[in-house]
Amino acid sequence: MCSQGMAEPTSNEIEQAVRWALDAGYTHIDTAWIYKTEDQVGRALKGVPREKVFVTTKLWNFFHARDAVVPALRESLRSLQLDYVDLYLIHTPIGQFANSSYDTTDYLETWQGMIEAKKLGLTKSIGLSNFNRTMIERILENGMEKPAALQVEVNFNLQQPDLVAYCKSQNIAVMAYSPFGSLVYSKAAPDAPPPRVDDPVLVKIAEKYNKTVPQVALRYLVELGTVPLPKSVTKSRIEQNIDIFDFQLTDDEKNLFKTYDKGYRTHPQYQWLDHPYYPFEKKEVK
Repeated sequence: MCSQGMAEPTSNEIEQAVRWALDAGYTHIDTAWIYKTEDQVGRALKGVPREKVFVTTKLWNFFHARDAVVPALRESLRSLQLDYVDLYLIHTPIGQFANSSYDTTDYLETWQGMIEAKKLGLTKSIGLSNFNRTMIERILENGMEKPAALQVEVNFNLQQPDLVAYCKSQNIAVMAYSPFGSLVYSKAAPDAPPPRVDDPVLVKIAEKYNKTVPQVALRYLVELGTVPLPKSVTKSRIEQNIDIFDFQLTDDEKNLFKTYDKGYRTHPQYQWLDHPYYPFEKKEVK
């Protein structure tokens, strides 16, 4: 479960959501410094045997200097009330200073700081988020530790088959954020391609399995070999989002879903377009 909340969360909504998730059988909680939810996640985990839950958090853009990584993780650990996290990710390759001006620290230096954090036992594994294949290859070509995971946007409209296949070839786990993409009308931009949650073909497929359309979307991402990270603070949806392991899609259904891939990013982050480490396709700018 993803505990992302870019809007300032209420005093306990994330804490309650994490508790519902744990009760429903989730074993992975994804958070980040910038989400401002680490403290609520920490409160929700009180009393839970540490080995029973896999916790991911992320290094924000402000802390890309090599010597800033370990202190940033220590701050996150204090908020989480944990001695270590299971996975620590560089949230983006984009370095920034607190005033939002660019920090052009080479992400190889940031990665060195991540390696040091792991050696200190502050995290069990380290990985990347929003990095592209060329950036991953550069880390490996420099003889540095291989990332354990890559977290990127994957959904019907942005399936990234080449990147997913590359990560599989390197034994790098792919974690899929924004797994619903533009399915829900309230989350879809005016230019977002179909389908939507009420698409008749999707509704029929969901009914066939006695599931919802979002559940079918999550199942598809699982069958692509990714780890989807659904975000919700609604108890019923949290429970539905994990109830996707009792059915399998047919080849025809999966081939249909492949046609939804339009290379459309829900989160292109155009505000960073002129940063030297902007990781996405610049041709997307309109």
